[in-house]
Amino acid sequence: MNKVINFLRESYFELKKSVWLSRQQMIQSTFFVFVIVGLVALYIAIIDLLLSRGLNLIIGG
Repeated sequence: MNKVINFLRESYFELKKSVWLSRQQMIQSTFFVFVIVGLVALYIAIIDLLLSRGLNLIIGG
């Protein structure tokens, strides 16, 4: 039980050392992630569409 208490105490002190983002930084980071995810999804959709049409031309379906 002593190990668990020691672990929790050390974890708490490590969290106090952490530098947390401000609300504005968090909003900007979240927006940036959404934009990047959207662009990657669009890229994958375009590649999928092109490969699908190319395969249909080859197969003749």
